[in-house]
Amino acid sequence: MKILLKQVTIADPNSTYNGLVKDILIIDGSIAHIRDEITEADKVMQFKNAAVSPGWVDVFTHFCDPGFEYRETVESGAAAAVSGGYTRVFTLPNTAPVIHSKSQVEYIVQKSAGTAIHIQPLGAVTKNIEGKDLAEMYDMYSSGAVAFSDGINPVQSAGLMVKALQYVKAFNGVVIQVPVDKSIGQFGLMHEGIISTQLGLPGIPAMAEELMIARDIKLARYADSKLHFTGVTTAKSLEYIKRAKDAGLQVTCSVTPYHLFFCDEDLTTYDTNLKVNPPLRSRADMMNLREAVKNGLVDCIASHHIPQDWDNKTCEFEYAKNGMVGLQTAYTAVQTAIPELSTGNIAGLFATNARNIFSLPPATINEGSIAELTIFSKEGKNIFNKEQIKSKSYNSAFVDRELNGEVLGIFNKNQLLLN
Repeated sequence: MKILLKQVTIADPNSTYNGLVKDILIIDGSIAHIRDEITEADKVMQFKNAAVSPGWVDVFTHFCDPGFEYRETVESGAAAAVSGGYTRVFTLPNTAPVIHSKSQVEYIVQKSAGTAIHIQPLGAVTKNIEGKDLAEMYDMYSSGAVAFSDGINPVQSAGLMVKALQYVKAFNGVVIQVPVDKSIGQFGLMHEGIISTQLGLPGIPAMAEELMIARDIKLARYADSKLHFTGVTTAKSLEYIKRAKDAGLQVTCSVTPYHLFFCDEDLTTYDTNLKVNPPLRSRADMMNLREAVKNGLVDCIASHHIPQDWDNKTCEFEYAKNGMVGLQTAYTAVQTAIPELSTGNIAGLFATNARNIFSLPPATINEGSIAELTIFSKEGKNIFNKEQIKSKSYNSAFVDRELNGEVLGIFNKNQLLLN
């Protein structure tokens, strides 16, 4: 099968064609030719103002399978990922049973084989994500775990964390940590500040995040190991991460689209879809996050796709569970919040940086390469509605909002899938 992508802008810093408008001919799943004009093909795809980058990677996604299939399944999660432009996602270990052993990793690997994307499980750092004993990370790595994290239950013990960082060095692994110190503001419902006082809601201080980041950077320095923070939200956290990078530490970070789009001021309606952890921070923090994305301090965009069923969101704010679905709106939310990002910036944030950090297979746009591609456009505006949601859950704060840009489709596993 010969598929031709006509006159697309190539967004790939690792490609010799980066920034150029070319025709791309794909034959049997590989990029055969990249030229100014190609005419012979079985299927010709002509897009308006389209860019093509290596396939996008999401490093923090909850597919809830096994154990919580009423919220999401591997199949429904994969459909949401395809619609959002992703060809590869990392799934959280917060399932039942927990993904903390070889057999659980193999379950995800085998179940995802039939989907249109590559689904790579994150293995738990600790057994049953209880934060007490280290899990068998080497066995999980050998079976296909891409990195290690306790997911939405971040490791609280410094002693365990440093052991985990030392352990993964044996195979050049990465530990992913959501920076939350649960002992500070443990009953908080939102960011501690003027808005939380006005709304009468208990707050979570920025310090709960910043202390954890400061601690874990010291542990990463001691272990000389790879550490990735995800869901970073405050200006001070970014300052600590910048210092760590400047010192040559193997520390990287990702932010969520909703922390770039919303701040604590948006909670005045008590919208439970905006109840997330880490919480939405102040407007100043939000603007600092946007600046950090633009200047390259932030390495990746992580959707933090956390499906919740109707009962856990249609209730009082106090009782609502944290999280929102985010795979389908990740790109358009970022494009709306930071419209000045170039196609090259987007390729780095969504694709190439994550591939480098987690030692993923290369997906360069060069002749002879395997075609793992995302097709997107910075142009246009679309209103995201509930009918478009592919996930089994509908807990999105972006429903009925006008968002910029568009994901046109993906090419992966020798399949062209268009939105």
